Amino acid sequence: MSLALLSLLSIIPGRAATAAEPDDWQQTLDRVAQAVVSVKIDRTRAFDGDWNASSQATGFVVDAERGLLLTNRHVVSPGPTRAKAVFLDHEEVSLKPIYRDPVHDFGVYRFDPAALEFQEVIALPLSPDRAAVGEEIRVVGNDAGEKLSILSGTLARLDRAAPRYGSSRFNDFNTFYLQAASGTSGGSSGSPVVNRDGHVIGLNAGGKTRAASSFYLPLDRVVRAIDLLQQGQPVTRGTIQTVFTHESYDELRRLGLSKKTATEARTTAPDSTGLLVVREIVPGGPADGVLRQGDVLVSVSGHRDPSFVDLEARLDDAVGQTLTLEVERGGEAVSVDITVGDLHAITPATFLEVGGAVLHDLSYQQARNTRVPVKGVYVADPGFVFEPAGIARGDVITEIAGQPTPRVADAERLLADLPDGEAALVRTFHPRTPHRSRVHVIFMDRSWFPMRHCVRDDTDGAWPCTESDPPPAASALAPATATIPTDGPKPKRVLAPSLVDVHFRIPFQVDGVYAERYRGTGLIVDAAEGLVVVDRDTVPVRVGEVRIGFGGQVEVPGQVRYLDPIHNVAVVSYDPAAIGDTPARSAAFVAEPAEPGDRLWLVGLQEDGAIGFTEAAVPMRDAPDLPAGGAPRYRETNVDLLVSSASAPSLRGGVLADKKGQVAALWASFAYREGDDNSAFWAGLPAEGITGAVERARTGAPVYDLGLELAYVPLADARRRGLSDDWAALLSEAGDGRHQVLMVMRRVAGSPASELVREGDLLLGVGGRPVATMADVERATHHTASAVLTLGRGAETVEVTVETEPLSGDGTDRFVLWAGAVLQEPHRAARLAGGIPSEGVYASLYFYGSPFSRSDLGARRAIIAVDEQPVADLDAFLAQMADRADRDTLRVESVDTRGRRHLDTVELDLIYWPTEEVVRGEDGWQRVRHSAIP
Repeated sequence: MSLALLSLLSIIPGRAATAAEPDDWQQTLDRVAQAVVSVKIDRTRAFDGDWNASSQATGFVVDAERGLLLTNRHVVSPGPTRAKAVFLDHEEVSLKPIYRDPVHDFGVYRFDPAALEFQEVIALPLSPDRAAVGEEIRVVGNDAGEKLSILSGTLARLDRAAPRYGSSRFNDFNTFYLQAASGTSGGSSGSPVVNRDGHVIGLNAGGKTRAASSFYLPLDRVVRAIDLLQQGQPVTRGTIQTVFTHESYDELRRLGLSKKTATEARTTAPDSTGLLVVREIVPGGPADGVLRQGDVLVSVSGHRDPSFVDLEARLDDAVGQTLTLEVERGGEAVSVDITVGDLHAITPATFLEVGGAVLHDLSYQQARNTRVPVKGVYVADPGFVFEPAGIARGDVITEIAGQPTPRVADAERLLADLPDGEAALVRTFHPRTPHRSRVHVIFMDRSWFPMRHCVRDDTDGAWPCTESDPPPAASALAPATATIPTDGPKPKRVLAPSLVDVHFRIPFQVDGVYAERYRGTGLIVDAAEGLVVVDRDTVPVRVGEVRIGFGGQVEVPGQVRYLDPIHNVAVVSYDPAAIGDTPARSAAFVAEPAEPGDRLWLVGLQEDGAIGFTEAAVPMRDAPDLPAGGAPRYRETNVDLLVSSASAPSLRGGVLADKKGQVAALWASFAYREGDDNSAFWAGLPAEGITGAVERARTGAPVYDLGLELAYVPLADARRRGLSDDWAALLSEAGDGRHQVLMVMRRVAGSPASELVREGDLLLGVGGRPVATMADVERATHHTASAVLTLGRGAETVEVTVETEPLSGDGTDRFVLWAGAVLQEPHRAARLAGGIPSEGVYASLYFYGSPFSRSDLGARRAIIAVDEQPVADLDAFLAQMADRADRDTLRVESVDTRGRRHLDTVELDLIYWPTEEVVRGEDGWQRVRHSAIP
């Protein structure tokens, strides 16, 4: 069954009861409803094939005195979870996950019955023996926690094969399922399936989304688990790592079952229609080499004709012991002895967080799905360290630095020995292709993310973590030398030693960036100091790690030195001593700006790292008007670019240069968002913008900005807007024949100019001199703390004196991790969007499975108040969070990019989502915890 047609049910509501039920059913449902709860689940970490996420499902009370709540395994989750139950009267209690079955789709939460003040807690009896074909049933669940939902039906089968949900997900096996024929499909995960007497005869689990069928887990093994939990005993689970299927006697005959054995089986169990047959054997398990596919199970330690329930009962009571299995293999009787393993021991109960990744032991579930040994380290989330190396979710790590990693403890030991930033080889395979391994190069990270080992504690449902020791000191980087090609035309020969490969990785997506990895071409502007310029579509933010490559042969670490707040250029640097005798060379720039009609060369790096070049067609100047939709992030404004018709699709950046190899422009990628798509185009940023950014990177001087976004409008349009003939003549003369006028398109919220200038104003002059181009405005304003603007406003000409806003090239060098969100000062692009004020803290993104994702807050908003107390900035916000405790609920007021106000509530989770500050200091980035450990 394809995944599109079959799914785990996670609040897929059935029909609400609308017609009047018979009196006996109505009384039953009134009583059952008191025990049914809506379960709100936050899976806080990716684990065993599931991503971290927030969802909602159903559970029901099976022990009112002890507060035991039964639901599905995929609701309890095999990984770290925080959950709450909402009873019929909307009272809410915290839940603690205390059991999740390794194989079958059931799990148990515990709650404190004394925490309920108004709701009477009742328990529903479990009666697996009452399930019968033709039994009329009701499935009682919750529709998003708002109303009771009831699905009616009739049990049609008691021997339906367990549903399969996909090759990389949880799948139940070694059990029959109940199937109901009903007029509607669906229900809600964890709902009780009750008969007319109010007894639970099954647990709702899955269903076909395109047919009227629902599947319910039988309760035989559930009853045993509940009994042991009530006694405070461990729920032992045995396994021989073998999947059995129930085959009918006609199929058994084709498998070679003897007539004698078939007759004995039919006599022993006259109601049975077949026997269990070995379908899958996990390599390396107890049955590997002992049993074979197609073996027909005849008896277990003398007990003949075992069913699924009988077999599991024998296994669960014999963990660590030896059982004798009698099978028929092609008509021949075979007796084998097998030692029963512990199913819990091959179900991960620990995980390692390192470099933003989540690693744990490969589970029996995942190993069985693809028939590989239960050995290796499963990548639940590749995170910041493993994903850039090409290691994906679901891969299995078998070696690190040449050493085997059969368990996550081995991986932890080997990773702990790596200094921060050091490279290591990692060998992996994907379970779908276990015969083919791959080798990856990772760079260790211990600065952005903590390294810690977390172990599940079923007494309180928590996963306490132990921080790893600090990493060893990094060894000195040995210099390495690259050779640079010297062939080709002069522009290529001159520029080849100045072009480098720039890689950038982002651990936290601040400032609205849309990806976590970037790559582009950089230009060396100072070889002695190791300064490189690159576009901001390659290095968009300060938060990240730079690596710089030379000639495709040497790669060294770098750092972000400067992010131009105005133009599409970043300055990064490397240690010149690290590249040995590599002939790196500072690029030279043209003395005069390139003009239309100049013949230029386009020289840059191709995808394979080789130098590409072509003679450029005559460039022309153009000022792009990039869309401002989607997540606010940096985009180029207020600049004239060199746009060339040269065809160089394989280049990923470079320069436009004259025939001597002098740089006229940085051939850069200009990113923007159009609708739901991230887009970019290539153009040349004139040398004047590059050299200015480099000078500011050296001196630390600010660039002064008006806080206005400008665009060109045709002179004729400006006349229609009221431009006088005198000003039209002045601007035409100043614009070198360009018949265009500058107009204000947007204002940066909170900037001084936003109070004095309006959208639609024509910018005619600065400081008493006409301005006809973007470069004119830049030269007149970028070095002064105030400016006198001459504006055309309709038929009037007005003068206003505005303070310019000093902007640094530091970028965002501080942010806060709170409730699963990344909070920062409102950045310039967000303020330019219009609705985001300069005060407050801006939510750049959030993580699934967190309190922030559970709330309705959403990203791209500025938090301006908490519990009616104004929030001015990050310091004020952290001060308000200083005394907050785990599970505190806050009222949060926010403003979105359209200026609309919202009020939402957020319940803190300081165990999995503590309040932390990430800040750049003299020694690099540091992560500081601000909330107490609960």
